[in-house]
Amino acid sequence: MNQPLTVASRAHVPSFQVMDILSRVADLRAAGRDVISLCAGEPSGGAPSEVSERAAAIHASAMPLTYTPALGIAELRQAIAGHYLRWYGLEVPAANVAVTTGSSGAFMLTFLSAFNPGDRVALARPGYPAYRNILRTLGIDVVELDCGPATRYQPTPEQLDAAVAEHGPISGLMLASPANPTGTMVSREELAALTEWCATHGARLISDEIYHGITYAAADAPDARGVSAWELERTGVVISSFSKYWGMTGWRLGWALVPDDLLPAIEALAGNVALCPPAPAQMAAVEAFTEESYRQAEAFVAEFAATREVLLDNLPRLGWGQAAPADGAFYVYADLGEALEGFADSTAYCAALLEQEGVALVPGADFDAVGGRRAVRLSFAAGQEAVAEAIERIIRFQAGR
Repeated sequence: MNQPLTVASRAHVPSFQVMDILSRVADLRAAGRDVISLCAGEPSGGAPSEVSERAAAIHASAMPLTYTPALGIAELRQAIAGHYLRWYGLEVPAANVAVTTGSSGAFMLTFLSAFNPGDRVALARPGYPAYRNILRTLGIDVVELDCGPATRYQPTPEQLDAAVAEHGPISGLMLASPANPTGTMVSREELAALTEWCATHGARLISDEIYHGITYAAADAPDARGVSAWELERTGVVISSFSKYWGMTGWRLGWALVPDDLLPAIEALAGNVALCPPAPAQMAAVEAFTEESYRQAEAFVAEFAATREVLLDNLPRLGWGQAAPADGAFYVYADLGEALEGFADSTAYCAALLEQEGVALVPGADFDAVGGRRAVRLSFAAGQEAVAEAIERIIRFQAGR
């Protein structure tokens, strides 16, 4: 008798609920339903026009789209390095820029090269679920730090000290600022304290900065776009993407700033895992760093800011509980408060809201398995009109229970 085949135990991770909800949204729309999707972190404006025009020209030409170097074409790596000089005054060698297949590719390459199975990596809870799921798939122990309102949903050195006392040495810290789902940010002083803790304890800092530039402080405020970890030290890894600020989610293009000691490993892994990032996306993405592309991206950030104000002004009408301060990104993460009455948890609330009123939100359990059963994440990247209509539908849904 043939022996039964099995699925690897490391593959048994929870699905990303956002993708499951998007699938249901697609089914409802195919059936003719009018659905407002506020679940995905997907800017509605799309890529800057010069990027799209360059992509069209590439595909209209007879240019062969061959493999590129594993870490990306030189022109794009140089343009990304120039971006750090423009925004942060940082001189970044192009050789330390690794272009990847989305920021997700950068996370995978970084985790594979920086940590061994059995190492411990700390991260904030609530937080982006793919961090912990990828780490656990690779056999890395995840230490979740309970980051609530008292720490503005960001980790602190004191929490890391407590984690070491409870679990043992920490090999890495996964940090996101602005964070998903909360939108909260760390200040320069807070980042410096975390950087110092990592240096003292031999922990690698991985800084997710994909929402940099989508922030709501005054433009002339210090560090208005966010503080890059490489402004303070260069032993950690900075990860970013074209998906958010430039609205290029489907282009699947991101990057990492890689310290010298990890560079050979990441280059070797990149060549084995994906060979190279998508060639036409790389060639077109060079145009993301033109003056016109920056101008268009800033116009969309202004739109996010206006939509955020509409949402924050209407939070009292929704009757929800405490919400995280949305310093950046385009999310509001909130406890449902009394609106949860009559539902087993936020997953049941979101499912009923989608079916009855055609509004898609993400239940908080995706981001926090402990406290997220009472919370939801709402993405306001869809724009003012969509958010305003969704608010009225949510109010009607809650009133009609």
